[in-house]
Amino acid sequence: MKPVPNAVIGGSGLYQLEGMTDIQEIEVVTPFGSPSDAITVGDLEGIRVAFLPRHGRGHRISPTELPVRANIYALKSLGVQRIIASSACGSLREDYAPRDIVIPDQLYDRTRHRAPHTFFDEGIVAHIGFADPFCPELRRVLLEAAQAAGATVHDGGTMVVMEGPQFSTRAESAAYRQLGFDTIGMTALPEAKLAREAEICYASMNLVTDYDVWHSEHGEVTVEMVVANMRANLETAKQIIRRALPAMEAMGDDASCGCPTALAGAIITDRTRIPTSKVEQLKLLIDKYV
Repeated sequence: MKPVPNAVIGGSGLYQLEGMTDIQEIEVVTPFGSPSDAITVGDLEGIRVAFLPRHGRGHRISPTELPVRANIYALKSLGVQRIIASSACGSLREDYAPRDIVIPDQLYDRTRHRAPHTFFDEGIVAHIGFADPFCPELRRVLLEAAQAAGATVHDGGTMVVMEGPQFSTRAESAAYRQLGFDTIGMTALPEAKLAREAEICYASMNLVTDYDVWHSEHGEVTVEMVVANMRANLETAKQIIRRALPAMEAMGDDASCGCPTALAGAIITDRTRIPTSKVEQLKLLIDKYV
């Protein structure tokens, strides 16, 4: 199969991309286990794209249990160079209203019990740069696609990533606002970190479903509220994806963002001391450096 440079990771509510043709369902087994679901590869808007539902079809996997290393490794094995990810989020700002779209530019990690946040362990250490966690070129593509789709879209913002699967307490929500965070979600980490380690351009499209629990006029967050607003946003999200794909394809192999060379100089371990088993496990990621 030819490499598939472009991929979409679908968050809550987005379990398939309608309109794909020439479809293949690919079951990938990685050194880190199986991904969340089979990866669907097909043509959309004339562009070959890989699609992976983050939580599995039927929403079977909680944020804490996501096989993120397997997901990113599986997409890398198909030749993916660029990922746009969708995710539901809560708003911590009055002007980021439910059913708006946010293209965040920063992350703050409040997770505690996730799967490893790195591919580099058990005898090999790498320190990637992560000051800007989202690819700036891919962020621009998403922002312009959202504007073209007529969405109410916000450029930038810090997303705090909480453990879940429970929603915030009122005290937590108030504290996050005092710290200056803009949105809150459960899945952008370690996904963004692992995509960077895999040298894949990655950007996120956040679908605002609620005001978390800080807003005095909007009460508690409920699944019914989240699902209703999420469904209202899904058609917009699909239009954004369709509009983003041609621009993603146009990025080609010469991205200037630095994502495709994130590991250059990052592996600090003496090459002679890296376990052979680890070299073999990470061959897909490190072969050009080791």
